[in-house]
Amino acid sequence: MIKQTPFKWRHFEAEIILLCVRWYLRYSLSYRDLEEMMLERGLHVDHTTIYRWVQRYAPELEKRCRSHLKACNDSWKVDETYIKIKKVWTYLYRAVDYEGNTLEFLLSPTRDAESATRFFVKALASTARSVSQARPVKKQGAQPMAPTVPTPTILTPRVINVDKNAAYPRAIAGLKDVGVLPQHVELRQVKYLNNLIEQDHRFIKRLTKPGMGFFSFETASRTLQEYEAYNMIRKGQLQGVNKGDVQGQVALVAKLFGVVA
Repeated sequence: MIKQTPFKWRHFEAEIILLCVRWYLRYSLSYRDLEEMMLERGLHVDHTTIYRWVQRYAPELEKRCRSHLKACNDSWKVDETYIKIKKVWTYLYRAVDYEGNTLEFLLSPTRDAESATRFFVKALASTARSVSQARPVKKQGAQPMAPTVPTPTILTPRVINVDKNAAYPRAIAGLKDVGVLPQHVELRQVKYLNNLIEQDHRFIKRLTKPGMGFFSFETASRTLQEYEAYNMIRKGQLQGVNKGDVQGQVALVAKLFGVVA
């Protein structure tokens, strides 16, 4: 059976849709900026159409990227930054390893131990999913086949670096009590150790400025999901593409969606 393309019944070609989506995710552009840029190229694309494209393919790109991620290390740096939704500040929890590779993210309306716990559970589940995708399938009478695409193999962190937020120790202690985190996981509350992730926030913050904030939590969550997904591609976290290889990144996004670049 031929797998149905996600661009079926679209008025514009897949290459145009992916171009607009990539530019919106990579550069500090508004939907109206992209509308004007397309008009310069002779294409009449309304900014609301581009908005719908980004919302439609936001979860899809992140989902398709996950099984192609390179292995990350077991030293986590966790911090939260602020995102404005309907003129109200919300919190974007983010985690990177000590090389700056993005591990996971979570948008939350609150900044407390419960939100921190949900974030850690999501991050652990994400790495566990990646490991399950990497395991070979055993066939009767045949040797196990190695996975064709290497994926992360870290299930739990060795050390977690956070700031002085009191919610983090409570969240970590609670996860250890119920057995979600091993007792040997070390929690470090040293601010300067988190300089790397605080600098990493800048890429996401820079992208949110042209839109002057979001108007719903769902829209913000989907858009940030795609920002983060493309940020991982930009960093060279996916197999077959390196940081700074712009043409390789373009070809990879097209390949993930089954489009000939």
